[in-house]
Amino acid sequence: MAVVRASGLPAAPWSAEDPRRYGLKVELLDPDGTVAERTTLSIGFRRVEIRGRDLLVNGRRVLIQGVNRHDADPHTGRTVGRERMERELSLLKRFNVNAIRTSHYPNDPVFLELCDTYGFYVVDEADIEAHAYASSLAHDLRYLPAFVDRVARMVRRDKNHPSVIVWSLGNESGYGPAHDAAAAWVRAFDPTRPVQYEAAIQPDWYAGHGASDIVCPMYPVPAALQAYSESPDGDRPLVLCEFQYAQGNSNGGFEEVWRLLESAPGLQGGFVWEMFDHGLDPDRDGRYRAGGDFGDQPHDGLTCINGLVFPDLTPKPALYEARTLFAPLALAAAPDRAGSDLQRGRLRLRNRQAFNDTTGLELSAQVETSTGPSRSVPLSCPVIGPGEEGVLALPETLRRAATATDALAVTVIVATADDHPWGPAGTELARLQISRPRSSALGSAGAAVAAAVPLDADGMLDHPGLGAAPELSLWRALTDNDAAGVLDHRLRRTGLFRTERKLVSVTDGPGTATVEAAFTAAFGHVVTHRRTITALGGDAFRFDEEVVLPDTFEELPRVGLVLETLPGFDRIAWTGLGPHETYPDRRASGLLGRWESAVADLAVPYLRPQENGGRAEVTDLELGDAAGRLRLRTDRPVQMNASHQRVSDLESAERVWQFTPRPQTVLHLDVAHRGLGTGALGPDTAPRFRIRPGTYVWSWELAFDGFRD
Repeated sequence: MAVVRASGLPAAPWSAEDPRRYGLKVELLDPDGTVAERTTLSIGFRRVEIRGRDLLVNGRRVLIQGVNRHDADPHTGRTVGRERMERELSLLKRFNVNAIRTSHYPNDPVFLELCDTYGFYVVDEADIEAHAYASSLAHDLRYLPAFVDRVARMVRRDKNHPSVIVWSLGNESGYGPAHDAAAAWVRAFDPTRPVQYEAAIQPDWYAGHGASDIVCPMYPVPAALQAYSESPDGDRPLVLCEFQYAQGNSNGGFEEVWRLLESAPGLQGGFVWEMFDHGLDPDRDGRYRAGGDFGDQPHDGLTCINGLVFPDLTPKPALYEARTLFAPLALAAAPDRAGSDLQRGRLRLRNRQAFNDTTGLELSAQVETSTGPSRSVPLSCPVIGPGEEGVLALPETLRRAATATDALAVTVIVATADDHPWGPAGTELARLQISRPRSSALGSAGAAVAAAVPLDADGMLDHPGLGAAPELSLWRALTDNDAAGVLDHRLRRTGLFRTERKLVSVTDGPGTATVEAAFTAAFGHVVTHRRTITALGGDAFRFDEEVVLPDTFEELPRVGLVLETLPGFDRIAWTGLGPHETYPDRRASGLLGRWESAVADLAVPYLRPQENGGRAEVTDLELGDAAGRLRLRTDRPVQMNASHQRVSDLESAERVWQFTPRPQTVLHLDVAHRGLGTGALGPDTAPRFRIRPGTYVWSWELAFDGFRD
């Protein structure tokens, strides 16, 4: 029997936002009343139901901001201790993740206890996966007991965990009578939770009711999600069991699909694949290894290197994208209203939480300027109910600073007001930003000076401040997504991985020089490049670029320029998005401001070397050392990449730890740069983030300090 001492007050419900639990003493009595065994359980009360196309917890629609998780530790492999689990879950809470799918097996009960404590919605998944036999096992009577037994044992073991809100019948094992039988057993034993199974709905999102109460597809394109939301035949909530495949430099299009998942009727979030890379580090030297690195044959290569987090739980830039999109608060004003809102000193906030008001949050703000951020100012957080909007008033001093000439944006910092098991009060949860309209950093061209433009025999700028002159750049080290089958090698088919430059003409004028060149790619495509260089005085030059990409190209990786500094130019400051890596289709978390960094710290060590470390929306930058400084400005925001590796260096190695950084800084400035997408398993980058043939025209300035007498 259970002995319960109640307070007489109604029990507060458990949720991921407020994981309220109560102690339950349980005693096992002998027939004579002697206590044979006693234990204390920590339990929570909550209700899960599906009503129409909504998955409800405690009567409210919750948005599943989830990740898929495997048991893995870089030092101990599949053996994962409590301390590692606590670090994982603390990290996820700080990045606003609220749900976990235990792909693809029931996890250690300790893990579920921690999910109960920290607050996570869990899809508990049975250890059933057939793959090569997916078309047969679920129909084979000999395997029916095993299917039902594995699901039943999971349910009986984990039924008392409030964090478990959905049972999953397994993964990628086809669909047959064995799944219907397992689902029927679960529904009879535990009617308090829904059941899901992806393969039941995989061929038809409107079918498979026998085994799935939730439409839970993998990696659909946004158009398919929109169609389901708008269809009158959609009768269940849709929660993606896998999406946003995170292999290498990936997770392009996260914002687009997430805005749809959180706003369209019938759609209710999903689980990113996956939480962390499964690289192994048996020597504890920080050099992670994957398939093939141990002389193992056969192997799956980098299939296990597809997480939002590195093996040591260091967040990748894509996790910051998730943090912003999953944040408890969002700025509610449309971008075209941002300026007027700042003028009035009133910002509209939307509380994205389902249960909590904003009393558990504290806010501060700072103004980003062309010279750096202002001092952070604490703000009075308005009390906003769950799902509601409110007004945040800015102090007059902050409002004036936000509308000053040098102001770029206002950043609102969201942090916890209270202590939690996963972080003390003051733990930062998000940085939200409203940017001001930006004008060109370049301005008018100005008059040329009489001095001749210094050119070498190839028509390249000849200056002692450069290690290699600015040159046209059209190729990037392919990402894992670029090399995916969905692209059908169309980037490599450009032949731009190898080009031959031919000088066509050089025309000198008073203080100017116009250089025309033709670039022939490996498979015969010809790109023409016309550049006019103007000497502006003060050791500064203006470059007016025109690049013509022929219609024989389907699309390209980048259009821009690359130059190299002398050794020692190891620090950079830039105006644009930062502080972490951003790309055209993954920049929701990028913050506009003035940023500084060591060049080496810009790189992101994806295990297989590839394009990395870019910063979007850059308009000006400085590179310097004790001997001199380079200053660059552009006539529009560009994609910037500064590193100690050339593209060829990245392409020459199989692992990030196999090459030595160069002493020079290699600088790319791209007027167009292809998005990332998730093509290794999922949709490619959206069409608007692809680079098409045509004519590209832009201008930029380069100035040297300290290189001439």
